[in-house]
Amino acid sequence: MALGKSFLCRVWFLTLAVILAFGAPASAPDAAYQQSYDKWKAELVDDLKQNWLSLAGLFWLKPGDNSFGSDPANAIVFPKGPAHAGVFQLQGTGVTVRFLPDAHATIDGKPVSTAKLEPDTSGHATLVELGSLRMKAIVRGQRIGIRLKDVDSEAARNYTGGTFFPVDLTYRVTATWVPSDGKKTVDVPNVLGDVTATPVAGTAVFKINGQELHLTDLGGDPRKGLFFVFNDLTRKADTYPGGRFLETDPVANGTVVIDFNRAYNPPCAVTSYATCPLAPKDNQLAVAIPAGEKYDRSHGHH
Repeated sequence: MALGKSFLCRVWFLTLAVILAFGAPASAPDAAYQQSYDKWKAELVDDLKQNWLSLAGLFWLKPGDNSFGSDPANAIVFPKGPAHAGVFQLQGTGVTVRFLPDAHATIDGKPVSTAKLEPDTSGHATLVELGSLRMKAIVRGQRIGIRLKDVDSEAARNYTGGTFFPVDLTYRVTATWVPSDGKKTVDVPNVLGDVTATPVAGTAVFKINGQELHLTDLGGDPRKGLFFVFNDLTRKADTYPGGRFLETDPVANGTVVIDFNRAYNPPCAVTSYATCPLAPKDNQLAVAIPAGEKYDRSHGHH
């Protein structure tokens, strides 16, 4: 039985009313995009397991001797390992470690009793192995500390990945790249309360839902890819309050693609032993961007 024109019109108007009330369907990805996106998420999980979820401690050193080991009587108490492993000595900005004979520590696979620890800021940090523990010196502002990792971490073993908004290509935009003069810096705070003047390569200008927005690059290289730390109105309930990270492909012909579906949480969302940068004022967007990784306040770290 043929449908009458009046019935079809009613269906059409009803469909239009639903779209106007609830918005058009989200822009869905094709198979190639989805495959690339899934690969990116798997790499994100692997990075967290290898480098962040396995962290087991962060200890700021005091001038002079800092005893360490698993015994609570030590100045620095490790979660496992020898009861009394040795001493970290901080002299000025230099860190020397002295191990007790029973510690059985190694550097580059060779037994060690005393060593000067080159910090992470040197580009070739000294990595000490102590059973399943790994340790190195780090410098953050005026602080010098020891970051501890456990390669046998239960948290890393059990991690299956974060929670994400559904992919919506509405939030994959092409931005105009506005290079800086090479002299500009932006003040970037971190979770420790430090503020670092960071070189700015330029600014990306784009529109979302008709509104013009800007993101300032933080230490990226337009020839290799940009790096942003930003937050938006979803931080109030759905995303990490301090800001999310976002990387891009290289700038090409004065434009760069910004895909907010690939916005991800900083390591501080999963560990209290990281020292993450926070979104600078320039990158605090006054819109909601429901794309990328979410944040569970009930289980995460602030």
